[in-house]
Amino acid sequence: MTELARRVLDGDPRALARAATAIENRSAAAESLLKELFPHTGRASIIGITGAPGAGKSTLTDRLVHELRREDKRVGVLAVDPTSPYTGGAFLGDRIRMLSHHADPGVFIRSMATRGHLGGLAAATTDMALLLDAAGKEVVLIETVGVGQDEVEIAKLADVTVVVLVPGMGDDVQAIKAGIMEIADVFVINKSDQPGPDRLEREILALQSLSTRHDGWVPPLVRTVATEGQGVAETLAAMRSFLALAGAKDRAVANWSLRLREMLRERLLEQFANIDFQAAAAEVAARRSDPYTIIDAWTKQFQH
Repeated sequence: MTELARRVLDGDPRALARAATAIENRSAAAESLLKELFPHTGRASIIGITGAPGAGKSTLTDRLVHELRREDKRVGVLAVDPTSPYTGGAFLGDRIRMLSHHADPGVFIRSMATRGHLGGLAAATTDMALLLDAAGKEVVLIETVGVGQDEVEIAKLADVTVVVLVPGMGDDVQAIKAGIMEIADVFVINKSDQPGPDRLEREILALQSLSTRHDGWVPPLVRTVATEGQGVAETLAAMRSFLALAGAKDRAVANWSLRLREMLRERLLEQFANIDFQAAAAEVAARRSDPYTIIDAWTKQFQH
């Protein structure tokens, strides 16, 4: 085993930061490191926190970290941020978020840039979650950008998905109708001290009554005022209820089936990195070629 892998398994924060950078930059050493670490994963609970921008996801995440640290749980936080068009890095850095935890050795916080990846999840998020798992973090919180229905990607990674809504934003219920309804394991109505939480709760319950999940779980609704710490313990309890009832083995197989598809898709796209998609698109748009012939040519090239 390499020295870096040993240090990560020991929970060394410097080694963890170094490994995280290698993973996010897709360096050559990252994959071999992850292969070494993978047998030591599978113990952490992966919690996805998603919802519309402005719903208070960061504040709720911060409060959940406080609650988990009170229980002496080791926590990792991945904050997936929009990409800066100038640097390619995350707009919102670690120092801006959750400043109260920066000196806590039991908490590791990493901001990640989406780098244009659709769905609000950075391509390296799965690998980063595995890294934190191997480093002994008992809970990994993944807070996503919040860009509407594309947020369903979080369900492919998380053991439990929390959808954060706020009263008075019609976009929230539209987002639920567009697909988030299917992936929510827990609904949190944050900022519930503002006008309208009763109406929002009724709308969610009405939507729930129109469909049933294959696992029989009815996602609970928890009201919070994250800035005041209200409802945070109840949110944690709701998440744990789902984790306790969900068929852990079956869910793990289903999640890995989805993740493997995504990892294969990403690997194949890397193999085709040199293809001039723009030139091919021009050929198709001008009807000088058809998309089927072009795709056939590309796949034959890959087979050789």
